[in-house]
Amino acid sequence: MANAERIFCVAERVVAEYQKGCQLVVVLSAQGDTTDDLIKKAREINPHASKREMDTLLATGEQQSVALMSMAIHKLGYPAVSLTGSQAGIHSTSVHGSARIKRIQTDRIHSELDRNNIVIVAGFQGISRFGDITTLGRGGSDTTAVALGAALGADLCEIYTDVDGVYTADPRIVRTAQKIDVISYDEMLELASLGAKVLATRSVEMAKKYQVNLVVRSSMTAAEGTLIKEDVVVENTYVSGLALDKDVASISVIGIKNQPGMAFKLFSMLAKEKISVDIILQSIGRDKSKDISFTVAKSDLQNTLDKLMENKDRIGFERLTHDDKIVKLSVVGAGMASNPGVASMMFEALYNAGINIMMISTSEIKISVLIDERDADLAANYAHERFFPKKEPSLMDIV
Repeated sequence: MANAERIFCVAERVVAEYQKGCQLVVVLSAQGDTTDDLIKKAREINPHASKREMDTLLATGEQQSVALMSMAIHKLGYPAVSLTGSQAGIHSTSVHGSARIKRIQTDRIHSELDRNNIVIVAGFQGISRFGDITTLGRGGSDTTAVALGAALGADLCEIYTDVDGVYTADPRIVRTAQKIDVISYDEMLELASLGAKVLATRSVEMAKKYQVNLVVRSSMTAAEGTLIKEDVVVENTYVSGLALDKDVASISVIGIKNQPGMAFKLFSMLAKEKISVDIILQSIGRDKSKDISFTVAKSDLQNTLDKLMENKDRIGFERLTHDDKIVKLSVVGAGMASNPGVASMMFEALYNAGINIMMISTSEIKISVLIDERDADLAANYAHERFFPKKEPSLMDIV
């Protein structure tokens, strides 16, 4: 959607589906760097602009996209109508900048579909109960598309992006990464939450909740994408992919009293501050004290340290240490539950690469480790090779 050529490219794909007899609702995000440019303009006027006014401004990026797309489809000789979030009946909470969709009134959309229009909806936005424009935060257009798919009972929700599907690892880091044909909601949700940036976590959560079949496809080519659906059973496949999260920092709270309720005091305080905690590790404990280490997003690091120091006497600890020069490497796969030894394989790969592990977290379908950020790419490649070894060329390949 960055320029006129790309707009017509997308319009032609939309028209091709329309010609098959499909009823289409198309959700668009803003063009190229439009959102960043709008934020820059706002800061030039008022660096401390209210979130309400920022939402009103930022929503115009998507509104430009849908109007231009509708014009392009008209130019190709087909009927289309553009709708803002409010016109499409997307009602949200009143939290500006990170609103949640509460309900969707589909009357207007159904009315336009009955007129044989291609309906073009502005993603990333809704309307609050006060009648104010709201934006849905990161990945808001993906979330809008899935929510509309659920509300309309769509047969399929296709997400077009700059990659042609979900890969076993980031192909920009791991050159041998392979495209995944089918993946389960749970596996995709884990990959998204652990750093894979193909889909927003909220959109996958919603797809799972309402059983919306998703396909991730490239907006540049006609290649088949990755289907995301309910549980996928593939024999001999226990790991679906790897994710690398570089937005992570660790904090160690040293010398907490070794008595009941201390962990509750610590993490309830962080919860009240809306600070999300991921990996947690507690030491066995010394005579009268123990240590607790955990991870937060880098953007929350300083705030977390400040809040801990403000509550030092209430929580009762000796000192804090932290490290923001780390990354989290994770392997994900629904087949882990019935295939013992996955953790050992990952640890072996990192050992062979000479990489030290700082912290470990496991669940039924994931294993995450914290490592030094300098080892990130090397670790991802070694781990990927362990779980997805290069295939030897067959006789047919050679011939």
